[in-house]
Amino acid sequence: MTPALELNGITKRFGALTANDNVTLSLAQGEILALLGENGAGKTTLMNILFGHYAADQGTVRVFGQDLPPGQPRAAIDAGVGMVHQHFTLAGNLTVLDNVMLGSESLLSLRSARAAARQKLLQIAERFGLPVSPDARVNQLSVGERQRVEILKALYRDARILILDEPTAVLARPEAQRLFETLREMTREGLSLIFISHKLHEVMAASDRVAVLRAGQLVAERETSRTTPDELAELMVGRKVARPTRQDHQIGSPVVIANKVRVEDKGETHLDEVSFTVREGEVLGIVGVSGNGQAALGALLSGLVTPTSGSLTLAGQDLTPLGPRGMIRAGAARVPEDRHAEGAVGELAVWENAVLERLRTPAFSSHGFVRKATCKSYTADLIERFDIRGATPDTRTRLLSGGNMQKLILGRCLSTGPKFVLANQPTRGLDEGAIAAVHAELLDARAKGAAILLISEELEEAVALSDRIQAIVKGRLSDPVAAEDADARKLGLMMAGVWEEDADAA
Repeated sequence: MTPALELNGITKRFGALTANDNVTLSLAQGEILALLGENGAGKTTLMNILFGHYAADQGTVRVFGQDLPPGQPRAAIDAGVGMVHQHFTLAGNLTVLDNVMLGSESLLSLRSARAAARQKLLQIAERFGLPVSPDARVNQLSVGERQRVEILKALYRDARILILDEPTAVLARPEAQRLFETLREMTREGLSLIFISHKLHEVMAASDRVAVLRAGQLVAERETSRTTPDELAELMVGRKVARPTRQDHQIGSPVVIANKVRVEDKGETHLDEVSFTVREGEVLGIVGVSGNGQAALGALLSGLVTPTSGSLTLAGQDLTPLGPRGMIRAGAARVPEDRHAEGAVGELAVWENAVLERLRTPAFSSHGFVRKATCKSYTADLIERFDIRGATPDTRTRLLSGGNMQKLILGRCLSTGPKFVLANQPTRGLDEGAIAAVHAELLDARAKGAAILLISEELEEAVALSDRIQAIVKGRLSDPVAAEDADARKLGLMMAGVWEEDADAA
């Protein structure tokens, strides 16, 4: 049978950087291929070449036996290639049907065939088990529903090869499981799939075959049934990877205390009388299904929102009137949930982002003038200490891979020796090597006495790093449980709000 896809000798350079180096890869019809590699290994670049966003410097792409013209997304779409990007490309103010039809009709058409388009969309949704209302506005959909719309956009254009770039990066685990069930159904209908992922358990569960990129080169291919997560992790980074483990030590006195904090906005309650305490040298884990108040909790602990009622203190100081700058001065630091939108300014240099939150301090400015040499020297030390690869102080931050951008933000956060650290989804979208590095830095800060509040949707991460764990459900927090007593079943029940039922019964 003719392969669905053949990539032959693909090489792509950006200046002195070789993103892809003579990559040859094939995809069989009806196969799910997982593309694995560290942040910055060249996975997304390779897929962008396939989809026509980039033209390769060398090499060819063949789809169902036919050569694909380079650098032409329309040619890729016409050949049956569809791509679902990690960051959704949907117009939030338009309906699902409008988004799916966008760009699919000629501008010279005298009228839009909306009725036929609606019928086709509903048929595709039913065929592949992707239920969604054509008339719903995208900005009113959940993250999982928006993911469905992105897939439906590709299928509406008759895609036979579907590329998914980090498809579960913003999905909770139940949504991710449903997505992979849908993908498996698609292969039974004849589609061929490539998905990029850093999550080894997903790769093992969902793929037929795994291709591993390292530093732009294809270093290994494995049948999924004949490999292990440990082998794949080692192939990704070129060495054995072991995540650090939390060590028992003395927990100190309370640093951050929240007492019945309530956050409301426009009549909607985002946090409902939440109470928690984080102590010196302790990691308090907050787990929950996405959309249950984690964003409001992160904003509260960053000084971006003010409690409607209740109290929030850091080392005895009232935090509610301080705002972001005041909280930083009080000894708080944060790793925000979205590194692109909240953690860094992509167009600024690495050194500018490294000092951004403390630019007005005497260490980095004097009499209104930035001490640029000092800033760059500090950043160079940060790059070396936190192993921020591919970076110099003058590198544009947007050119860093996701993992290296995260390490920059983490370094900026931890280098100040903070009293309190908010770590909000600190390893989202990172590879195994970067996850191990981030975990090691957080545990090192814990050992030095920092109080850390970890918000994570990864249960394994929460259990591995936390001393105590609370679940957040509909803006409310459960009582804490010791990490040693929190197995997956118990945490799953807590995340489902079973503790609320117990409280109601009492």
